[in-house]
Amino acid sequence: MEILDWMKEAKTLAEDPISGFDPSAVTESVTVDIAAPARIVWDILCDMPSYNEWNPFCVKAVSELKMGSPVEMRLINYAASGSIVPNLEYICGLEPERLISWEMKHTPEWPYPARRDQVITPTGPNSCRYYSTDAFLGNNGIHVFNFAGPWVKRAFDDSAHSLKARAEAFFAAEG
Repeated sequence: MEILDWMKEAKTLAEDPISGFDPSAVTESVTVDIAAPARIVWDILCDMPSYNEWNPFCVKAVSELKMGSPVEMRLINYAASGSIVPNLEYICGLEPERLISWEMKHTPEWPYPARRDQVITPTGPNSCRYYSTDAFLGNNGIHVFNFAGPWVKRAFDDSAHSLKARAEAFFAAEG
């Protein structure tokens, strides 16, 4: 797993037991090589109204895509087949054509902070690489990772493969 900048700078569990970073509580998707430019992948990730057309995990997403703005999502519950769960997180990282991230902060009602990063790395003028991570934070993070990590990985892997297919189809259509 590539250690992202925020991970290098994050407080440890010893320094912040509520929201500290634990490198052993991170789920990482498969890395996909995409035969399309990073700009196309970025545009697809930012076109949240169209998520239901390609994303098998996140079937609805709404956000202004500004730092601190909410990301309202409806997610397929891989742990309970046939159900959809609401999810609300907040944009915490935006680097055009490189990174889009959102996080769930710790609250008394939901003491399970986490951060999702979607990483795009250009590998050429018409190609890139993509993967995503979910860091489960704080002392509760390892428990969430142990419970949800396997199905989150499956959901992220499915999304990565679907993103690859959509980006390559869009690029091919550009001719």
